[in-house]
Amino acid sequence: MGLAMPVGFDQSRIVFQGNAEGSLGLNLIRDESGGQEMPGEDGVPGPVSGPNSRQPTLNAKGRLSVRAASRVRQFLDENFTRKLALAEMAAVCGLSPYHFVRAFSRTFGMPPHQYVLGLRLDFAERLLADSGMTIADIAHSSGFSSQSHFTTVMKKYRQMTPLQARMGKLSAKFR
Repeated sequence: MGLAMPVGFDQSRIVFQGNAEGSLGLNLIRDESGGQEMPGEDGVPGPVSGPNSRQPTLNAKGRLSVRAASRVRQFLDENFTRKLALAEMAAVCGLSPYHFVRAFSRTFGMPPHQYVLGLRLDFAERLLADSGMTIADIAHSSGFSSQSHFTTVMKKYRQMTPLQARMGKLSAKFR
C-alpha cells in the first residue's frame, strides 16, 4: 500500500506518528486551531505559519530544530537567574524531559544544567568586574543557591574563586 505524493509536495510538512499497533502512520501537520489543513503558498495543504503553527521540534539527527533551539535559548537567557525545572525547559520545546536533554545536548554540545551554569557564571563575572556588590549578593543575583555553591562552581569551571576573579578584573582595570 503506497502513498502517492502530489508533485512539488513540501515534505517538511510531514510528521510521523505511531498508532496503537506500533506501525507508522503518515499525517500532515494540522492547524492547532481546529485540525483543518490550510493551503500553503504552493496550494498544497500544510501548516499555517505563525505562533499557532506546529513545526517539527527535532531534526533528522535528533537535534533541536532551529526554531526550538532559538526559543529555548531565549527562554534560558531570560530566566537563568531563577530556579529552573527540567520539565519547564522541555515544555518550551514541546518535548518530554528525557528527549529534551538528549536533543539539547546534541544541539548545544552540553547538557542543559551545564549550559545554565555557564550563563550564570558569565553574568556573575560581569557583576564581579563592574559592581561593588558583595560576593553573596552576586551569587544570589546570578541564580546560585548560596555563595558556597557559587564558589564551588566557579572553581570547577573557571579555575578561580569569585574573589580571585574580582581581584584579577580590578588589577586589569588599573594596568
